[in-house]
Amino acid sequence: MQVTIDISMYPNREDFIPPIKGFIERINQFRDLKITTFPTSTVVQGEYEYAMQAVQKTIADCYQEFNMAIYVAKIIPGYEAL
Repeated sequence: MQVTIDISMYPNREDFIPPIKGFIERINQFRDLKITTFPTSTVVQGEYEYAMQAVQKTIADCYQEFNMAIYVAKIIPGYEAL
């Protein structure tokens, strides 16, 4: 099953651009996903389990490097937005 995940990151710090760029760079390293970044969110599309694991790992890695952030995600199973 395909899934579309629309995710936004809101770093809990004044200098918020580096963590957002870090998230985008990390998520784009995953193969077999369609990924498009818009001004306010990144859309990840792919096979459900793989896409969810990719987002989960990216959030964990970004927490380790950049500390706290708020993530807002819309997860739409069975939908191909890209």
